[in-house]
Amino acid sequence: MFEGSYVAMVTPFRNGKVDEDGVCALVDFHLENGTHGIVACGTTGEAATLSHEEQDNVIGLIIKRVDGRIPVIAGSGSNSTAEAIRRTEFAKKVGANGALVVVPYYNKPTQEGLYLHFKAVAEAVDIPIVVYNVPGRTVINIEPETVARLASDIPNIVAIKEASGSLPRICDVIDKCPDEFVVLSGDDFVNLPLMMMGGKGTISVTANVAPADVSAMCQAQLDGDSARALELHYKMWELNKMMFVESNPIPAKATLHLMGKCDLEFRLPLCPPSADNMKKLEAFAKSYGLVGEAVMV
Repeated sequence: MFEGSYVAMVTPFRNGKVDEDGVCALVDFHLENGTHGIVACGTTGEAATLSHEEQDNVIGLIIKRVDGRIPVIAGSGSNSTAEAIRRTEFAKKVGANGALVVVPYYNKPTQEGLYLHFKAVAEAVDIPIVVYNVPGRTVINIEPETVARLASDIPNIVAIKEASGSLPRICDVIDKCPDEFVVLSGDDFVNLPLMMMGGKGTISVTANVAPADVSAMCQAQLDGDSARALELHYKMWELNKMMFVESNPIPAKATLHLMGKCDLEFRLPLCPPSADNMKKLEAFAKSYGLVGEAVMV
């Protein structure tokens, strides 16, 4: 189920509240531009500053708008196992196709603690679980041996979003896990290299602004057209850089604002980009052809 380009979708705000019309418009934008799936309320969706009620509302709203046309994965992780279970139960209740469960942050658990955390969530809720490894934000790295243990022991732990950016580590995960276990890129710079090594796709930040290009690249690689995939990889190379000139999701959301798709509004402690970076984003958006229309391939 989980392959191709999944967008780590931003959460638009207006006047301090979730912009529900904006959420629906972004879903439509992705459906029109070939995105293979949507991840709701992940890092890029500013889940850390959404209330529990807001997170539930955004997830439910996206699932309703998608209406079964593409899969939706709900961000449901927490540094509290009990809270991760509650959020994952909600994801299943409202019809999510899977749950993205981040490695617990701040607590600094051992590898055994990580194994027991994901085991508890997966055994409590019968829904496909995508482990989310992002050590740059969580501090802790779930080791390939722990991932392989989870993948082998627990049937509904079916995939990992690997955002370490380490190609040797990614190779270890793919090598040690069962063949059916899905490895997805969580770092746009290595989307194609990861797929060439056996990964199945990406949960992408860049897909927020260039959904058709990311989708086409992933589909080309899945179809065996590596030449086309490589062409698109390099087309997006500078765009990927621009999406990280400041902390994610600031550049993606600022670019969407330039494209007329959301307000330039964040939840503190995130804030709009500096004036210099906003100028850089605007100039690049114009050169890439993002401003004023969707990017079609």
